[in-house]
Amino acid sequence: MALEVFRKDETLQMRRKLIGQSCRLFFSHDPVKIVRARGQYLYDENGMQFLDCISNVQHVGHCHPSITQAAAAQMDLLNSNTRFLHDNIVMYADRLAATLPKKLCVFYFVNSGSEANDLALRLARQYTRHQDVIVLDHAYHGHLTSLIDISPYKFRKLEGQKEWVHVAPLPDTYHGIYREDHPDPGQAYADTVKNLIEEVHKKGRKISSFFAESLPSVGGQIIFPAGYSKRVAEFVREAGGVYVADEIQTGFNRVGSHFWAFQLQGEDFCPDIVTMGKPIGNGHPIACVATTEEIAAAFTANGVEYFNTFGGNPVSCAIGLAVLDVLEKEDLGGNAVRVGGHLKQLLLQLQTKHPLIGDVRGVGLFIGMELVKDRLSRKPATEEAAHLVRRLKEDRIVISTDGPWDSVIKFKPPMCFSIEDAERVSTCIDQILRELEDTHQKQDCGS
Repeated sequence: MALEVFRKDETLQMRRKLIGQSCRLFFSHDPVKIVRARGQYLYDENGMQFLDCISNVQHVGHCHPSITQAAAAQMDLLNSNTRFLHDNIVMYADRLAATLPKKLCVFYFVNSGSEANDLALRLARQYTRHQDVIVLDHAYHGHLTSLIDISPYKFRKLEGQKEWVHVAPLPDTYHGIYREDHPDPGQAYADTVKNLIEEVHKKGRKISSFFAESLPSVGGQIIFPAGYSKRVAEFVREAGGVYVADEIQTGFNRVGSHFWAFQLQGEDFCPDIVTMGKPIGNGHPIACVATTEEIAAAFTANGVEYFNTFGGNPVSCAIGLAVLDVLEKEDLGGNAVRVGGHLKQLLLQLQTKHPLIGDVRGVGLFIGMELVKDRLSRKPATEEAAHLVRRLKEDRIVISTDGPWDSVIKFKPPMCFSIEDAERVSTCIDQILRELEDTHQKQDCGS
């Protein structure tokens, strides 16, 4: 197939005509047209190479030959309805089980993170017989109606908060109510959930679940303070609810030191339900829910079959198995530790030079660099962050912002990201911030 069928301007014109305008592009003022990719690199219609710092979906690298070969081989052999007996689904479930705490031993395969989180919500409600959900401020859990309802990032722009949804403070020690100088921010933020549960009970309502990303991404690349998740889980379970860990953006060795981000909270912490997606298929649509035998039994007891036409099909599971193989054979978890640690140190060095950098946080290849107007007020530098993203694009580096004010530069690259890539990004950021600060200084002198 030809790399390019239409000229860039023709493709853009057709997209504007045929595709819903709410489906937005990166760099809407001048979109990059990508025609092929390999590893951590994207190539436009002119053959120009772009360094990809944000495609956490293409987890082990764009178009990894082991993944494409596994997909093609299984597609050529069989891709049956998932209600026929087949080895791939059980082999894949068994491999996933080996990465999780023993009690998370029952799996449901679906096609997207949104489907996984929707099913997790159903499981929690069926098991607890309760309705209400606690979520974190600024959270995003998917685009289905049920998930928009539990995503403050979305529902505040739409119909607002439902009575059965309760929003706890994001445990952000940079902008939040308890900051890095607090003696025990994990306990303090967990207590806000405890207090919220008490308020819910006073209204005569009951909690089905606490729903949170293990490392909030849309919230601004947030790292939970130590002990937070374990204490929250205790409060939620005492209230008759379950703890749901959304690992859709953070699982599969993204944090380097552990396979799952929730494991950063300690080996003695285990969620009741874990959802996974995005990197699980390296760009192929596959996702999964893992839970306990007890919760699964309650879901079965309702007498209604759960069926997903494509979830866990032989091709998807072959791809999932191949992703696990590549992670292991290429030591991509180790690479996340080495390269992510190096990138974080480079950004921390830049922080000592550039007042615009207010905070650098992250673990493995999940890193955020927050820009601020000044470090005392910590006022978000939204415009400067947008400028940095645009300028990096000119240097053929693809990156984006996140957080409540779009002031956090987020790094979630393919896991094959290299030391050289990290140094290239750091050098370019250094130059662009120097230009920005020089411009600000001239403007201040002129005024």
